[in-house]
Amino acid sequence: MKKNFALRVDSEIFEALERWAADEFRSTNGQIEWIISVALKKAGRLPKKKQQQEEVEKKD
Repeated sequence: MKKNFALRVDSEIFEALERWAADEFRSTNGQIEWIISVALKKAGRLPKKKQQQEEVEKKD
């Protein structure tokens, strides 16, 4: 389940996110989700269920 929330970002940062997302064929929202997911995984804070799901998706 996904939840919506408002996010205020500096316009220059948002433009950089848009370019990065376009380079990787993702939506800006998808890029932000990916960045957060990677940061959570690196910090060891990604819930186990989500981490297992990502590992399965990676193998496909």
